[in-house]
Amino acid sequence: MIHSEESVTAELDRVRQRPPAESAPPVLAAFTAHVAEGSPEAYTERVRQVLSAALELACTAEFGDEDLPADEFPDWFTAISTRDGEDVQDLTRDGRASYVNRGGGNPWTLQNWIFRFDPDDDSRGWEFWDVVPVGPSQVRVWVDSWGESFFGSLELLWLLYTAGAAHVEGPEVHKASAWVSEAYER
Repeated sequence: MIHSEESVTAELDRVRQRPPAESAPPVLAAFTAHVAEGSPEAYTERVRQVLSAALELACTAEFGDEDLPADEFPDWFTAISTRDGEDVQDLTRDGRASYVNRGGGNPWTLQNWIFRFDPDDDSRGWEFWDVVPVGPSQVRVWVDSWGESFFGSLELLWLLYTAGAAHVEGPEVHKASAWVSEAYER
């Protein structure tokens, strides 16, 4: 099993607050999201809000056959993950189309997406590490992929696109010092 109760709790802590530089594993994987509109800081906040809700459920909910509560998810994420793009923000609808065009597959339903955060499900091959604005319209999303360059991450791509990315590159594996320089030495 990749995700333990302790690792999910630590992941939630990293969503809520940037981890200390010395806590990083030797390598991290990075996705570069090109933000369609708005500030990289607003995009960063949208990503953190959704991950916070998902990881909170992972820490507290019993994953069974029943639907999990989705009250803590932002309205825009619930809307794009439960409807066919009607009555949602253009930014989110465009992200949905970009995800499908990238070859990510069908759009995710909210419950299928949430269930990827079940600690007993080993299909999520990453843990959130940090998200850092790196330019006027770029954000780097750092994850721990345990040194792997190829790992299950379609649920992450869904979030990155629907949060407002026009394009997402990656993953690329880097030494943790690359994250440290972006997060702490700017």
